[in-house]
Amino acid sequence: MAKRARGNVRPGQRRPTDRRPASAAAPAPAGGATASVAPRPGGLTEAETRRAAELEAQLLTEERSAETARRQTRERAALRGESGPAGSIALRAETEYAYVARDVKHIARIAVLLFTILIGLWIVIDVAKIVPIG
Repeated sequence: MAKRARGNVRPGQRRPTDRRPASAAAPAPAGGATASVAPRPGGLTEAETRRAAELEAQLLTEERSAETARRQTRERAALRGESGPAGSIALRAETEYAYVARDVKHIARIAVLLFTILIGLWIVIDVAKIVPIG
């Protein structure tokens, strides 16, 4: 059995990054050489903003299509008279019980047919003595 990891990270999610703000007194580089470090821009570039907008629009489109599919599934289930979500245990059990009920009816019909044949043979062989047995 696999060891469970602690924390609230679920599959498909990442842990939050631990970002600390840059301190004003940054340590000097080793060796006494001063390197010119370009300051990081405070915001996003225009290309990054456009890319973020594209990704946001794509995510919204996917969310809408998923919600539409869920709604259509619920509507179809309501039209068929089913209750609960499409993947619910009750719905699966209801479907399974329908198969079981049908199979029990088939078994009962076959049993009645076999008993009818058995009683008919008993009448022909023992009662009427039409077919003599040894």
